[in-house]
Amino acid sequence: MTYVFDPLVPRPIDRPTEVAVGPLTPERSTALDEAKIFSGPADPADRPAWRETLHAWRADARDRHGYTGDAYARPEAAWAARCSTVAQVWLWDELLYSFDEGRFTPERFLADARERFGGLDAVVLWHAYPVIGLDERNQWDFYRDVPGLVALVAAFHDAGLHVFVDYNPWDVGTRRGADDLTELAAVVRELGADGVFLDTLKKAEPELVARLEEARPGIVLEGESKLPVERIEDHSSSWAQFFADSPVPGVLRAHWYERRHMQHHVRRWHRDHSEELQSAWLNGVGVMVWEVVFGVWVGWSRRDAATVRRLVTVQRAAGDLLLDGEWTPLAPLTAEAEAAGVYASRWELDGVTLWTLVNRGDADYAGGVLSADAPECASGRLTALTGGNASDGSDVVVPGRGIAALLHLADGAEEPAWLPGLLTALADAPHDADARFPHRLARRVAPAPDVSEARVTGVTSAPDSSVPDVVVVPQGAYALTVRYRARETGMYQGAPYVDEWKPLPPRLHDARTLQRDGVLAASVAVATSEVTNAQFAEFLAATDYVPAEPHRFLAHWAEDGPDARTAEHPVTFVDLDDARAYCAWRGGRLPTEDEWQLAGEARPAAFGPERTAPAVWSWTESEHSDGRTRFVMLKGGSDYRAADSDWYVEGGRHAPDYSVKYLLPGLGLARSATVGFRCAWDLDAASGPTGPEVTR
Repeated sequence: MTYVFDPLVPRPIDRPTEVAVGPLTPERSTALDEAKIFSGPADPADRPAWRETLHAWRADARDRHGYTGDAYARPEAAWAARCSTVAQVWLWDELLYSFDEGRFTPERFLADARERFGGLDAVVLWHAYPVIGLDERNQWDFYRDVPGLVALVAAFHDAGLHVFVDYNPWDVGTRRGADDLTELAAVVRELGADGVFLDTLKKAEPELVARLEEARPGIVLEGESKLPVERIEDHSSSWAQFFADSPVPGVLRAHWYERRHMQHHVRRWHRDHSEELQSAWLNGVGVMVWEVVFGVWVGWSRRDAATVRRLVTVQRAAGDLLLDGEWTPLAPLTAEAEAAGVYASRWELDGVTLWTLVNRGDADYAGGVLSADAPECASGRLTALTGGNASDGSDVVVPGRGIAALLHLADGAEEPAWLPGLLTALADAPHDADARFPHRLARRVAPAPDVSEARVTGVTSAPDSSVPDVVVVPQGAYALTVRYRARETGMYQGAPYVDEWKPLPPRLHDARTLQRDGVLAASVAVATSEVTNAQFAEFLAATDYVPAEPHRFLAHWAEDGPDARTAEHPVTFVDLDDARAYCAWRGGRLPTEDEWQLAGEARPAAFGPERTAPAVWSWTESEHSDGRTRFVMLKGGSDYRAADSDWYVEGGRHAPDYSVKYLLPGLGLARSATVGFRCAWDLDAASGPTGPEVTR
């Protein structure tokens, strides 16, 4: 059968695996080994045999693979089995980093997570992709060169969180240092990381596992997508990305195999997370909270955030039940509950039974869930943890697309010490029915009127003799066609893959266009070349300019200035504010990305691939923020190109109509060996240039 790619439909490899009940055969065992999720039977009468088959497969698979579980006995790694929530965090997320203050703000990030999601257990500090490849810096540089990163990790540890670093095995075309095993182990030690996220890898090879364990005993490795069953042995976690559940909720294969193996459900581009949250709830596993997906806002609705809060509140309190209790997936419920789309897992340990319930329907279900002959209804004490009066099992509320929980204490069973605190916490974590997507719009960030001159002393304007050749862009309306490469960063607004499963070619890394319309209120003169090292040195000598953040500022210069051999090369290792300060001194400003393109299309030889070497990207006055991510559009292209991976920022020289959305890092990391700038001047039609005299 030919598979036709539909981005809104799970691929065959994402879909649940049917479980053929009955005696296991080698073929059936192998098929179940390869599952992501074991599909749940639609007919309740088929479920006892289905559960028996799952038990038989687990015993058989453990025997075939020689399973020992030794990795889960490491005391330093025990936290992973109870890590209910992990957040993927762009290092420069504006909740975590303040561009105004120039510092990390973990206190603000954690307060938001507590309020909306009930707090986090771990974070993944995502650092290099999608900005890596702009210059020769490798993935290790993007960790090691961040001032204060060790202190940030320590702040998360002090707050009770664990910290993952990210490993990108595809980074093979940037600056080479030691081999990946040596570099990754060193970064883990240097930062004090607790785990490693294996980007694009389902598993780490045994040598990498051993090297990381040596560097950090108890290191937790979390592979992306489906972890091979034989490697559950040495990977404490896995990233359950793009796992489609069956209509009747199924069982996660890796977690069924080893209850201590923690999985984190996520569908990164989806705006409705209810299905993966319900799967996590029924399986006793965690979720990944990911709202800034490589610079694109994919925020969680109030409903789904509230579901996470309820889920983790119960999981943290009742962790022993979920890890050590007898687990009955698709436990029997009343016919009325099942008809409404309500399903449950049952967890029992030492006379304490927890029922985790989900409602696949859109309408709230209120009524009985346990049949009258269920043992929980015959004796003991039944309590609705999340809504309703469950003393007789006849009045339980399971919100539409939401979750609920029941707790039963058998006669003579000791009440768990955590129960009173759990009831109090859940009272402050009600279901929220608001499933609307919390939109954010990226808006242009205008520099403050004095930002360009705030750190400049002395002379404030340059002599007229230093004015370069320019292209004059006339005032009036314009329409531009902009070319770009489809990346997970998107462009100006919105997610590029809304509600899609796994972005794949031809919808990933393909060439695209967009149209930008606007009006220039006045004519603009744009310099035909970048500011040079010599010109920037003249600026520093005249003004005593000092950047607010000195890190990486003019890192290619010697202490006494630029090398004479590169004096006429474009100045690099400057950020937006450095460029703004220089242009203000020249009586001008940075051109917007549209002005840059309009000038370039008027004189392509000075802006396009044929311009004088060395070619560098140009900063433009197009800084944007949606409140969580800052970005700027780069124009022009550079002579540098990182090869051998599509995940890099594209290098090479480009025509004036080409744009790259570049996510702005902070603390000086935006300064690059491949990015310079040009100046622009506003022209007054009546009186001529408002800045220095320009030539046309």
